Amino acid sequence: MQIRFDDRIALVTGAAQGIGRAIASALVASGATVHLADIDAEGVAATAADIGATPHAVDLGTPEAAGALIAEIVAGSGTLDLLVHAAGGVRGQVGRPIEAISEADWRVIFAANVDAAFFLAQAAAPVMRQAGYGRIVTISSGAGLRPSLTGIQAYSSAKHALVGLTKQLAWEFGPQGITVNSVAPGFVRSNPASERQWQSYGPEGQKRLVESIHTRRLGTAEDIANAALFFLSEQAGWITGQVLSVDGGRS
Repeated sequence: MQIRFDDRIALVTGAAQGIGRAIASALVASGATVHLADIDAEGVAATAADIGATPHAVDLGTPEAAGALIAEIVAGSGTLDLLVHAAGGVRGQVGRPIEAISEADWRVIFAANVDAAFFLAQAAAPVMRQAGYGRIVTISSGAGLRPSLTGIQAYSSAKHALVGLTKQLAWEFGPQGITVNSVAPGFVRSNPASERQWQSYGPEGQKRLVESIHTRRLGTAEDIANAALFFLSEQAGWITGQVLSVDGGRS
């Protein structure tokens, strides 16, 4: 099965590094015209230069910012076919007791992981409806399907919400030719935050984690990108509202 995206316009958020970058790179290699968005202006510019994409330095936590980004892409490229929301993360909130989580801590996690996904879908929906075509993929997490680690209350809650949003949008957008699916990664050492988390486990904790995975290895950003590209493809046109765990069998 050959997956190509020639003549397709794509937006990938969280694309400065890690999983977002891997997805964007795979899309470019498969023929898509790709726009990258990330709050890290320097990082997204470097990624864009490396892979041949268009960078947008933006915080997508407000409807105004998301709407302006979609409008800019449509004005320049004519449409938007593919939307991947890979932005988010734990923002350093790992291993903290619930009493230590402030309202600001809670809200910043939801802004990155859920709010931006909603606002982007809201802005992209009219464009995709008019075209009668669209693919939306969210990058959720195993933590959005079941309890996993202690001390990620806001992150786990936000990823559960993202899974719910994915399923609801699939129901609402399906009749207009728009599919909405999610990839739920297992542990992937794809950026500095995940690397710090990995090191915090120590040798014994790392060994236990790897031994809990059927394939006996950690995932890579490319493993997640491969799953995302399938959901974005023509071949996945009758698949929507699904959450695919890409975690080496751990779930």
